[in-house]
Amino acid sequence: MTDLFPSLDRALESGGAAGLDFLIEQFLESKDYGLAFEARLMKKRFELGLPLLQTDALEDAAYQAGVVEVARDTGNLFLSAGNIERAWPYFRAISETAPVACAIQELQPREDLDGVINIAFQEGVHPLKGLELIIANHGMCRALTAFGMTAVTKDRDKCIALLTTALHREVVQRMRGVIEAQEGTAPASDSLPELMAGRDWLFGEWDYYVDTSHLLTIVPYCVEVADPTVLKLFHELCEYGKHLSPHFQTPGMPPFEKQFEAYGHYADALLGEDVEPHLEYFRAQAAAADPETVGDGPGRFLVKLLVALGRQQEALDGLLEYVFEDAPYGVPVPSALQLCYRAGEFGRLTEIAKERGDLLSYAAGRMLS
Repeated sequence: MTDLFPSLDRALESGGAAGLDFLIEQFLESKDYGLAFEARLMKKRFELGLPLLQTDALEDAAYQAGVVEVARDTGNLFLSAGNIERAWPYFRAISETAPVACAIQELQPREDLDGVINIAFQEGVHPLKGLELIIANHGMCRALTAFGMTAVTKDRDKCIALLTTALHREVVQRMRGVIEAQEGTAPASDSLPELMAGRDWLFGEWDYYVDTSHLLTIVPYCVEVADPTVLKLFHELCEYGKHLSPHFQTPGMPPFEKQFEAYGHYADALLGEDVEPHLEYFRAQAAAADPETVGDGPGRFLVKLLVALGRQQEALDGLLEYVFEDAPYGVPVPSALQLCYRAGEFGRLTEIAKERGDLLSYAAGRMLS
């Protein structure tokens, strides 16, 4: 751009604003949107009588409003050019993620997307799409690792559903292939129980249809799920897992020592299918657990399940019997006072608050009684 200096000199003879307008036009024509951004900010400083070369933070409200406007415009220019990575810093600076999330949503998997995946997933702009792209570009192993190592909160339930659906599909496809090779025809069903029915030969000592570590990583997420469609996939994956030989039955922590059996009970209880036997499994686990060796984990999961089922009073009884309320660890559960309130047990709330010397909660209980 060195040949522009004479033209710039001529523009500057008409005034500083004219010179800056000339540069802005040139930068936009050459699609150098970063320099256009800087030139527009310099023009804003010129108009407001602020230092042309910024060396310190400028708190002027009018200038800050101008920065937001110019950043937004520049980000949109990069998005229009299909450059999400260059657009993102401008939108991040003004805390506007929606335009970038919309652009990411429209992407199809391709090889050069690692930078965009980082924006989508690690930076939390669109975790669901980011996870979808990780699966497509790098496979299930990378996706599970990324999800497990990142504190995903936005669309977390949808991310779990995506991972579960992808793993279930992988098992179904591989099992169908083996059945076709053995029987000559591929079954149409995508139900794992239906594919396994009457085919015990599918499970020899070393037979499996998806990396078992992936399966064992997925099934614990069922305790976070409420969607019946996804819970049914967890049920099927646990049924598949129970068919695997002992070589692949890795023990978990209580109450999930027998992981496929226990998580299957949890998913089935949430599905509302013959709930009592599934609840009884966790009641027995909580009653049998030695808190000195396993802590209060079994009790906490019993309470969590009862709360999810809307059984607040039973959850309160379980909490008081099995859970160390002041423990700074373990799966989060409501407090005894919260469960009293949810269950409408205001007299009991008052009693517990008095025992604990909690004057405010005692007053609340009395007022509610």
